[in-house]
Amino acid sequence: MAALIDADIRKARTLPAAFYRDAVLFERMRERVFARSWQLVDGAERAAARGSVLPFTLLEGCVDEPLLLTRDADGALRALSNVCTHRGNLVCTAAATLQGLRCGYHGRRFALDGRCLGMPEFNGVSGFPSPSDDLPRVQLGELQPLLFAALDPAFGFDDLVTPVRARMGSHLVPDPEGSRVYEIAANWALYCDNYLEGFHVPFVHGELAAEIEYGSYRTELLSWGTLQVAEASAGGDAFDGSRIAAWYFFLFPNTMLNFYPWGLSINVVVPLAVDRTRIVYRTWVADPSRRGKGAGGGLDRVELEDEAVVQQVQQGVRSRLYDRGRYSPSREAGVHHFHRLLTGMLD
Repeated sequence: MAALIDADIRKARTLPAAFYRDAVLFERMRERVFARSWQLVDGAERAAARGSVLPFTLLEGCVDEPLLLTRDADGALRALSNVCTHRGNLVCTAAATLQGLRCGYHGRRFALDGRCLGMPEFNGVSGFPSPSDDLPRVQLGELQPLLFAALDPAFGFDDLVTPVRARMGSHLVPDPEGSRVYEIAANWALYCDNYLEGFHVPFVHGELAAEIEYGSYRTELLSWGTLQVAEASAGGDAFDGSRIAAWYFFLFPNTMLNFYPWGLSINVVVPLAVDRTRIVYRTWVADPSRRGKGAGGGLDRVELEDEAVVQQVQQGVRSRLYDRGRYSPSREAGVHHFHRLLTGMLD
């Protein structure tokens, strides 16, 4: 499928309309793309204390893998399967501080590193416990203060996040009041397509367009993502010592890290169905005094404007008269790059 998108953007055509409405292809993407990607562990900061146990679902609504964060007595953080290796019950159903784990179904016990320690009524079972009775471990990647997990990643964590590390501030604090969850009637990839270009800003986001300089807006292609850089308009809010109003990082396939002078906003795009998507929105604040200013102000309004146009496009790609479009080489390189990565993962 990688050959579907020509490497030369000047010759390439966009994804076919059927890509955004094919339910069989959607299920294929769930396994080939999302189950093999790095995903944000929402609320991982709650597992900071020794003995912390925090159950979570990896990309809930799409991958739906039950996992467990544990921090042992030495402070080591691990991600484990949250499924008991005896009969498949969930080991832990609520955050807690524990010395060990015990399944509530038949009493199988595990250490906080996942080792099976034993269970009742298993005297005489040959070779028990063995490594196959341990809770499988899952890979973790840290982008402080954020944490990511992956089941069987198709690419390394550093390959994904190295370009972002220089932007992560040391004083970011989570802001629960800035958290939102949206659902839209559109394919997840259409939401990503829209994010990956500033071409639409003058047409869709009038107030945002007044805060940034469209002419200098640029996109940089990364191994597994993109960076879009927006400079502030004259007198607009910018990072200290620069004209940068925002850094927009896209981490393939579905995570958006948006850096503003006030801090960081995060959009995690969760495919629920071929034509239904959840957007999990989180904020981390570094300088509260700058909230509401510049490109980082009015984000709820910008989100609703984006949702409206993306849902219109979903209606459009159902048309019998539309199939594929072309890319603007100067404005849609990020979309082209995303389509190349996505189709490459589906081979």
